[in-house]
Amino acid sequence: MALSLRFLGVGSAQAVELGSASAVVERDGMPVLLIDCGPEALTAYLERYGSVPPAIYITHAHMDHVGGLERVFYRSYFDDTLRGRVKIYAQAALVPVLQSRVADYPEVLAEGGANFWDGFHLVPVSRRFWHAGLCFEVFPTRHHAPDTSFGLALRGSFVWTGDTRPIPEMLAHHAAHGERVAHDCGVVGNPSHTGLDDLRREYTDELRARLVLYHYGSVEDAAVLAAEGYHVAHRGEVLALREPDPSVCVGAS
Repeated sequence: MALSLRFLGVGSAQAVELGSASAVVERDGMPVLLIDCGPEALTAYLERYGSVPPAIYITHAHMDHVGGLERVFYRSYFDDTLRGRVKIYAQAALVPVLQSRVADYPEVLAEGGANFWDGFHLVPVSRRFWHAGLCFEVFPTRHHAPDTSFGLALRGSFVWTGDTRPIPEMLAHHAAHGERVAHDCGVVGNPSHTGLDDLRREYTDELRARLVLYHYGSVEDAAVLAAEGYHVAHRGEVLALREPDPSVCVGAS
């Protein structure tokens, strides 16, 4: 089994030419889990794999991360082989936000008779969840309001921060075993996102060497980040991953 992480998009919300920040966990080149589903991310996914994702993990509910879900609904709902089978994993605190942001539009079908979640299998999670034989860990990040954004980790393999300010206390736990860390970073930080100076201040040299930066604002910004010695992810890049630690979730529910 060879695991990899394919970056479908690496841009900030305004950098549509770089694609919506999103990635796919692959096993032997086949999609296992889509991380976030912005409009450009879904388009890239369909171009790459030819069908809707079997499972999606949502980090938070900003539209550049969930704006593709309505299209997934229409594709899955009208296909009897897919209806109710596309799994949506979301931290339980995020479910009410998703409901209000994407699922609560009156009459998802003009003719009525359907609910938005009929097209999916919604799986609320707390600290961890099993999918495709892999145990993923979930943890809070710092993006806008508390309890509205959550990162994803596969112990021993990778961490995906989602949009966030620096989270040294979380990475001290979830990235303590040599994981590659896909981290939000632009040239200049702000109250919702990490900047270059934040990386220098908050993280050790050892951890910074394992960072893979994404969610930046332009090709020019990527060059600035790379000039500082960081691995900067590019759209379509595939990152080989180590095998995860199989003992993390043994006995966990």
